[in-house]
Amino acid sequence: MVINLKNKFWIILGIIAVIAICIGIYFFTKNNNMNNNYSSTRISTNEQSNSNDSATNSSNENSNKNNEKTENKTNKIEITQNSTGSEQKKEEAISSFSTKIYTKENSRQNNISITCASLNDTIVPNGSTFSFCNTLGPATPNQGYQEADVFDEDGNKIKGLGGGKCQVSTTLYNAVLKTPGLVITERHPHSNKVPYIQTGKDAAVSYGSYDLKFRNDLGYDIKIKAENNSDNVIITLYRLN
Repeated sequence: MVINLKNKFWIILGIIAVIAICIGIYFFTKNNNMNNNYSSTRISTNEQSNSNDSATNSSNENSNKNNEKTENKTNKIEITQNSTGSEQKKEEAISSFSTKIYTKENSRQNNISITCASLNDTIVPNGSTFSFCNTLGPATPNQGYQEADVFDEDGNKIKGLGGGKCQVSTTLYNAVLKTPGLVITERHPHSNKVPYIQTGKDAAVSYGSYDLKFRNDLGYDIKIKAENNSDNVIITLYRLN
């Protein structure tokens, strides 16, 4: 009986050992499979990332190509505009005249600035007659004109809208006098002496009564450039070729 019990003990112990070995082999195999699966998953993720990067790079390349096309198109437009600009008439100064502003009254300075801005860049075609009053129109508050010193018909100094316009018309008159081929067809003197020009060289203007007119017989168009600062009015006439 004792021997049999010992035999059973060793048999049971052997079985337990076999079972333990089998269990160890099972968990060892399972762990290897899990590691392999994890590694495979990481590789797939990297491949997907590379694929996305490739798609992004491809998209960027397409975007760059589109940008290049847009830039090329813009360059072509600029070239066309430059080409068109080069076909514009060239300007060549043919005469210039300036008068000194002695009265620093703000309203007069304002009126002179408005008048020069309105007159500036006026083109007088060959064969046409220029009218100062028709070009600028009447001096009104809506245009920004203010009251400043003017002369009435008797030579008295009074306040009137647009005082200062006559200095611009006088400056233009003298620039025209310096240009053979520009023919004065209407001009009026002031009723009193003005400080900015010698007697006989002024040109009074008053919408509806006094005007300054000249005809362009030069054989080409001209452009009037009118500028002013606090000290001077400058008129330059340009030949348009």
